[in-house]
Amino acid sequence: MKYYIIAGEASGDLHGSNLMKELYKADPQAEIRFWGGDLMQSVGGAQVKHYRDLAFMGFAEVAANLKTILNNIKLCKQDILAFKPDVIVFIDYPGFNMRIAKWAKPLGFKTHYYISPQIWAWKENRIKAIKRDVDKMYIILPFEKEFYEQKHNFAVEFVGHPLIDAIHNRIPADKEKFRKDHNLDNRPVIALLPGSRKQEIAKMLSVMLSVVNDFPDYQFVIAGAPSQEYEFYQQFLTNSSVHFISNKTYDLLSIAHAALVTSGTATLETALFKVPEVVCYKGSWISYQIAKRIITLKYISLVNLIMDKEVVKELIQDELNTKNISTELLKLLTPDYRQNLLKQYDLLEEKLGGGGASAKTANLIFKHLT
Repeated sequence: MKYYIIAGEASGDLHGSNLMKELYKADPQAEIRFWGGDLMQSVGGAQVKHYRDLAFMGFAEVAANLKTILNNIKLCKQDILAFKPDVIVFIDYPGFNMRIAKWAKPLGFKTHYYISPQIWAWKENRIKAIKRDVDKMYIILPFEKEFYEQKHNFAVEFVGHPLIDAIHNRIPADKEKFRKDHNLDNRPVIALLPGSRKQEIAKMLSVMLSVVNDFPDYQFVIAGAPSQEYEFYQQFLTNSSVHFISNKTYDLLSIAHAALVTSGTATLETALFKVPEVVCYKGSWISYQIAKRIITLKYISLVNLIMDKEVVKELIQDELNTKNISTELLKLLTPDYRQNLLKQYDLLEEKLGGGGASAKTANLIFKHLT
């Protein structure tokens, strides 16, 4: 079978790579073309475009890069027509993927969606397009099944969360060697995860770093995104005591004592590594003003959304400042607070339905094609 997979972000690259591994197991004759990143490329197949050329954050940034986005959509359509896949597999990234699905379905292409667009957060009216343009939907968050099936009468498959496999199946780092290789001393590590896009890194990292001098008994380590060059981070590395490690986020989380994390998939990854965290988010003024008027969710982090209560502290927009970060980080370092938080993390993992998401999804996709 011929598979065309579209992932437009770092998290999609991770889940796409694991899905590709399982597709090759389920279908040894699989031919795969994809939009994704280095992880998907390492599995095999043919890469059409890297996600670093696709990721634009917020309303204002999308508007400013509209011409590039439209050119990418045109290229994608042309490439699909040339490849003639048996199925197109969309991984999250709805602004782009839903446009392609709308075009592809009437042409007779099978459309499967892995990792649902978060229409339960905003743009719920997208359900009409999903019903019209998507043949099969594979969801990874437990509350999405009720949302789709009971509220909107659209059948979906809950496959569990692929992060559980990605974390449990990784080759563990030699922690002592990792510390030595990156010149880390014996002080506890506070990990800084400022995101993967330039726009969000620029907004998050400076304020995260503003608390470094408040915690001299800890060492701060920035998790560099694989999609960004070291030169981009240099402008923020004004404190010589701060370490920078690129493309080793999981190894870093495996030794971290606490973390400051930009809202997104990384909040859930940090929780699954059982690292106490503060969730941070700050967008452009225009993007934030628009978002707060159309998004009605109580929380922005996946941890809190899945648990349906505030498990981790969220510092959003103006609340994301040096004083508040310092206060909340101090809480994470106190034994009782940590113990209670780690208990909630265990309950979170139970809710996510166990492992095997990538294999379940690959087998379902192949089954529906045969």
